Amino acid sequence: PKEIFAAKSSPQILAQAVRVYLANQRSGTVSTKSRGQVTGSTRKIYRQKGTGRARHGDIKAPIFVGGGVAHGPHPRDYSLEFPKKMKKLALFAALTDKFAEQKLFIMRGLDKLAIKSKKLNQVLADVKLKEKGQKPNKILLVTGNYNKNLYLSGRNIENLTVREAQLLNPYDILSHSSLLMMEEAVEALRHSATVKTPDIIKTVKSRKKPSVKRPGKSPVKKI
Repeated sequence: PKEIFAAKSSPQILAQAVRVYLANQRSGTVSTKSRGQVTGSTRKIYRQKGTGRARHGDIKAPIFVGGGVAHGPHPRDYSLEFPKKMKKLALFAALTDKFAEQKLFIMRGLDKLAIKSKKLNQVLADVKLKEKGQKPNKILLVTGNYNKNLYLSGRNIENLTVREAQLLNPYDILSHSSLLMMEEAVEALRHSATVKTPDIIKTVKSRKKPSVKRPGKSPVKKI
């Protein structure tokens, strides 16, 4: 379909998609203790003056082994947001580039293969994705849904990654040399291309200012 394999190529959107994907893979759980968080004595290790040595407080200072870490890393959130429409554009742009480079292949009947790495290796050799005596290229096999047979057969093959169509992302496509897709995967991508992303329109109701009743002037009685 043209909307998938003949989409508009945009290096800028692809660069943004890769950056967002890699940022979202970071767990951000690294943590260090400052001198105030390290468990230990708060006793001054020696007197302030008269020793000829540098001034020190307790042994938890960052300069000592086992002390705290000065300006060390703490847990933080590295995740970035990426609009759904831009995700689709980046995904289809990456597929279009692979198709233009003639490194994208579509096959049928792969779901009927037995759980044998040897048979899947033979299929890859028939498509000329793997050649003897040469360093194997990184191959991405895209299935429609989770296929246990292909997953078990492919996990023991070097430089082969099995991915479902709904989990496909631009980084996986760009980081692999060749792309082998099942017909079910193409249908799943075609369905996602036809489903339009609803626009979120925020309606802000104009708030009426509360009417303040001002007390009228009290009549002044003249005496």
